[in-house]
Amino acid sequence: MLDEGDIEVGARPMIDKAQYVRWKTELSNWGRWGSDDQIGAMNLITPATRRQAAALVKEGFSVSLARDVDTEKAIDNPQPYERQMLAIGSDRFGVAFHGVAHTHLDSLAHINEEGVFYNGYKPDPNAVMKAGGHARNSIVNLKNGIFTRGVLIDIPRMKGVPYLEPGTVITRQDVEAFEKFAAVKVMPGDAVFIRTGRWARRAAVGPWDLGRDAGMRPGPGASVLPWLKARDVALLGSDVPPSTSPSDVEGESGPVHDFALVRLGIHLFDNCDLEALADAAAARKRWDFLLTVAPLPIRGGTGSPVNPIATF
Repeated sequence: MLDEGDIEVGARPMIDKAQYVRWKTELSNWGRWGSDDQIGAMNLITPATRRQAAALVKEGFSVSLARDVDTEKAIDNPQPYERQMLAIGSDRFGVAFHGVAHTHLDSLAHINEEGVFYNGYKPDPNAVMKAGGHARNSIVNLKNGIFTRGVLIDIPRMKGVPYLEPGTVITRQDVEAFEKFAAVKVMPGDAVFIRTGRWARRAAVGPWDLGRDAGMRPGPGASVLPWLKARDVALLGSDVPPSTSPSDVEGESGPVHDFALVRLGIHLFDNCDLEALADAAAARKRWDFLLTVAPLPIRGGTGSPVNPIATF
């Protein structure tokens, strides 16, 4: 059954463009935490939220949510990590981390809509380039780290498959069905990670094009946007940049990814490796955990490579 504003095209649910445009106003978090706010939904992570998250640690078992550094060029890794040994005890790394390959955290200075970023920030592009970064909304605002409850939404496990096929749209009905399946409920201030099984499929059949336009990417569809707002999700992550491709909104490229950053002020974890986390959660029949992340304090930065850690 489709939600109001949804239309069916072939086997893929689509969101009506007019509805999506209305959501830009109806769901927006602009001004919610003041006109000077630069951290968006991170405001939902409070001292009380952190104390509650700390109490989730029962056994002290930790697992990484990051993909190993990948230096091999492929269709889904056009800009691999660069690594150079400078001496026997010294090496150098370099990476263009945005895209579909490397685990990273997008800042609110990453995506804009017609030149406007979260909370109305509209910089002069030439000034940004000359300054070597953004005056507002950058990743340096998360210098004190992320410490909150994480929740895994494992759609392939609920459906009884090892991974979702490219182009699969994950709907609001899917994420709500998983909450019932796993007896877990997403709460304000949570970091939500949606598993598609992307890396399990890559291991089985090899790399494929996950690009926004020509590629085929499983992932959350635009129907999850009202759910993200209603649940006051603080951070969103996936094993892909969280949007399906082809897009499920006509004329919009990456509708969940871009809307979350620009309108909701939700920082995004792209290209997480959620396979070990999925196994750990299933073994414990427990889908929430303490999440800790320490982004690089890059002043003016559009994001940061990260190694998120889940602790049970």
